[in-house]
Amino acid sequence: MDSVAPTALTEAMVEYVRLGTTGLEVSRLCLGMMSFGDPSIREWSLDLDDARPFVQAAADAGITFYDTADMYSRGASEEITGRLLAETFRQRSDYVLATKVFNPMGDGPNDGGLSRGHIMDGIDASLRRLGVDHVDLYQVHRWDPETPITETMETLHDVVKAGKARYIGASSMHAWQFAKAQRVAALNGWTEFVTMQDHLNLLYREEEREMLPQCADMGVGVLPWSPLARGRLARPADADTTARSESDPFGDALYDQAATDVIEAVGTVADAHGVSRAQVALAWLLAKPEVTAPIFGATKVDHVHDAVAALDVTLSDDDLAALEAPYRPMPVRGHE
Repeated sequence: MDSVAPTALTEAMVEYVRLGTTGLEVSRLCLGMMSFGDPSIREWSLDLDDARPFVQAAADAGITFYDTADMYSRGASEEITGRLLAETFRQRSDYVLATKVFNPMGDGPNDGGLSRGHIMDGIDASLRRLGVDHVDLYQVHRWDPETPITETMETLHDVVKAGKARYIGASSMHAWQFAKAQRVAALNGWTEFVTMQDHLNLLYREEEREMLPQCADMGVGVLPWSPLARGRLARPADADTTARSESDPFGDALYDQAATDVIEAVGTVADAHGVSRAQVALAWLLAKPEVTAPIFGATKVDHVHDAVAALDVTLSDDDLAALEAPYRPMPVRGHE
C-alpha cells in the first residue's frame, strides 16, 4: 500500500493511501463519528458544540476520512458530521465522507434493510442530513437475508450512477456473502464493493481466517471498526468503567471477559515502548498489509492525538508475537 505526501491542507505528517484499488486517497486513519449525536439518546454522545474540537483536531492532524451512519443517534450524527466538515474544510473535495444504510430508521416494515426502496430513501435522507450532494463511500451496514442480493447490488449501482455516491462498501458479514455480492455485481456489470468495514482488533481476530485474505485477493480496502475493542484495549482490565461501557450491551456481547491476558500483553508492550495502550492496539492494526484505515472513535480530544501518534509506533516481530500469542479462537461476532 503506497503512501503519498500530505496535501497542502496540513503540515502534519499523516500518511495518505489509496482506498483499495480505487483512485481515491484517504488518510491512514478514519475518525468514526458515532460518538457525536444526541445525548438524550445516548448519554455519552457529544452534541454539535462539544463535537467541534474533535473534528478540528482531526483535520489539524491531517485526517481527511470521516465515517458515520444513518442510525447513529437516529440521524443526529449525520447532521453534526455534515455541518462540522463544512465548517472545517475549505471545499467538499478536501475530505472523504462515508455513511451507511441498513438499520431501521422508523417503525414501518419498509424502514430498514437493503431493499430498493429503503436504499433509495436512505441515501436521499442521508444526503439531506449531511448537507451534501454526494457521499464518497456508501456502505451496507450489515447483510440483509430477506432481500435478494441482486436487488441490493443493482440499487447500489443505480445510486452510484445517479452521482449520489462515488463508491460503495460493505460491513461485517461472512466471507461467502461478500464473495456472492461481488460476483453478482461483476456478472451484471454493476458497481462492486471497494471496501470492507469489518470487526477486527486484538480481542477479536476471526476476520483473519477468510475475510482479510479475500479482501487482499480482490484488492478491497479494509476499514476495521472498534480497533480498541470499545475501549477495552486502551485501559487495564481492572480499570474503572466508563459511561459508555456501562450502557453498551452490544459491546458486552462482543468480547469474552476471560481475555485479560491479551489486555495485559498490550500493557506490557506499551510500557516497553513508552507509549499508550491505544497506540499499541492501533499500531498492531496498521502493521497489517490488508488494512487501509482503522476507524477510531473519540470521546476526549486526547483520543484523536493518541490515534495520530500511533502512526509513529513501529512494532517489532517480537512485539507482534507477544501481542498475538494469548489469543484464543472465538465464535463469530459483530454480524448482527
